[in-house]
Amino acid sequence: MPSHLERRQVRLPLYGLIAAVLVLLGVLSYYNWMIGAAGYIVTGLFIFFIFRRIEKAKQETEEYISTLSYRIKKVGEEALMEMPIGIMLINDDYYIEWTNPFIASCFQEDSLVGRSLYDVADAVIPLIKQEVETEIISMHDRKFRVIHKAEERLLYFFDVTEQSEIEKLYHDERTVIAYIYLDNYDELTQGMDDHMRSSLNNLVTSILNKWATNNGVFLKRVSSERFMGVFNEHILQLLEKSKFSILDEVRETTSKQNVPLTLSVGVGTGVSSLPELGEQAQSSLDLALGRGGDQVAVKQPNGKVKFYGGKTNPVEKRTRVRARVISHALRDLVAESDKVLIMGHKNPDMDAIGSAIGILKVAQMNNREGYIVVNKQEIDVGVRRMMEEIRHKEELYSCFITPDQAYEIATDDTLLVVVDTHKPSLVIDERLLHRLENIIVIDHHRRGEEFIKNPLLVYMEPYASSTAELVTELLEYQPKNGKIQMLEATALLAGIIVDTKSFTLRTGSRTFDAASYLRSHGADTVLVQKFLKEDIHTYIKRARIIENVYFYEEGIVIAAAPEDEISDNVLIAQAADTLLTMDGVSASFVIANRPDGLVGISARSLGEVNVQIVMESLNGGGHLSNAATQLPDSTVEEAEKALQNAIAEYLEGGNKE
Repeated sequence: MPSHLERRQVRLPLYGLIAAVLVLLGVLSYYNWMIGAAGYIVTGLFIFFIFRRIEKAKQETEEYISTLSYRIKKVGEEALMEMPIGIMLINDDYYIEWTNPFIASCFQEDSLVGRSLYDVADAVIPLIKQEVETEIISMHDRKFRVIHKAEERLLYFFDVTEQSEIEKLYHDERTVIAYIYLDNYDELTQGMDDHMRSSLNNLVTSILNKWATNNGVFLKRVSSERFMGVFNEHILQLLEKSKFSILDEVRETTSKQNVPLTLSVGVGTGVSSLPELGEQAQSSLDLALGRGGDQVAVKQPNGKVKFYGGKTNPVEKRTRVRARVISHALRDLVAESDKVLIMGHKNPDMDAIGSAIGILKVAQMNNREGYIVVNKQEIDVGVRRMMEEIRHKEELYSCFITPDQAYEIATDDTLLVVVDTHKPSLVIDERLLHRLENIIVIDHHRRGEEFIKNPLLVYMEPYASSTAELVTELLEYQPKNGKIQMLEATALLAGIIVDTKSFTLRTGSRTFDAASYLRSHGADTVLVQKFLKEDIHTYIKRARIIENVYFYEEGIVIAAAPEDEISDNVLIAQAADTLLTMDGVSASFVIANRPDGLVGISARSLGEVNVQIVMESLNGGGHLSNAATQLPDSTVEEAEKALQNAIAEYLEGGNKE
């Protein structure tokens, strides 16, 4: 409605015009009163009709505005009461003060006024308490986007059930590509005649085709040992729930035929581009094979990888041909470099130091300078004893340098060899990885998600007992420019002995071949035992940890050190090894505070329990029978609860043999 000021602004020009006419008529009346009188009459009538018209227009305007205001108010009330949007007012005690009919109908109630949110919609309470502005929650078989206005104590409920279903349908229907690889097909069929090979092919093909048909997977054999599968996200979720039982089915069925065949599966998911899916699937398959096979790797768009299977010890299938090829490639790369830097993992053990000495010998055999990067303040007692022995050999001892010295002498042509680890976060000095482009990785651990970027050469064999075993085989194919010294051979043998627990775990025929080669070059077993001796105080400290042991499940024991005790990673590992020798123990887990402020968990197994999977769920890793993790910002008690949950999840997932 126009204000008084606005009406006055409209009338002012009209008043001016009337005043001007009256003045003109006054002048005219002075000269001719008759004409002036007629003019006054006409002007009066004009003014009367003008003002009457203005008043009528005013009344019409006021009536229109009044009607419009009523309609707007009515529409607002109807919208508030009839729109499919829930509106709810609550008080500070979470009692409902008012709702519109829509939200009451969603809850199948006539009225919600006076009811408590705890009784009606308790899922909304956390949203209010945490002062979250908007969140999607599920209530009464529907999904609502709830908007919270804290100041007004007001809640809006938007029904997004259909939208959520469409989104779920979209995600469920996205394409997934999988590459299926028969791990040891070539080895198994190498000595078979055509009939046996055909029989094995028919058996494997029928198992996979039946599995594909039952699960809605399109399966196509693309070579003698490789299949490709195409399915969607929904089917992938079902396969993950079953922990990819096809792995067990193929392994168990073929074992009955005396041809123990295993599968490795790489899955690409989460992207719409088919070429990217294919690359993800191939990358996942490489990861699964790098971890020893007999498992599934599912690579997600965020870079995370989920693993299933891997329950059996990997069958030794590397050949001397591969060792010779790798050795020759290593020789060429060493020859092209100006010097060689060798680096193991933090807190190096016998295997890391022994294999580093072996690579140093490779460099010397190819007439190149070699240096081992080590932080002498971060070595355990056994390695310290070895270093004391090496100190007497000035030519060898001078090749040990600090990380800072290594960084200073590194050039663009320097070759960096990383041994006994493949994770950038675990190397002694990560700066060298960024400083140098020419990098070689030699490791015996199963490959994890974290990996050194763009190495020139990767020699990873999870079938090997130790990195020292791999390096020993590489030494056999190097130029014979220098004889392996007794101390060098002893260091390599110490690495093998430590990682195999004196040839009792993860020991294959090649392990004994490597040990025999080193023994023939003067490796001293008595000296190895001297390195591995422990003092009384360490023994007593380990006994205190073992004193707290208890059976968590049948065959699975856990020992947690007191909160006020500090134990190094070697002591924790030794305690886990000792527990594994006890009667009735098939897997052991030891938890203790470490000197670096982390809580360490060391896990050991005889093979029945895959401790690698348990440790990976706690951001660790390792082998099926030997794994570990470190937990930051945690107490021993918290770590113990996390470990119990991880073991329970592992057992519920059917990973126990």
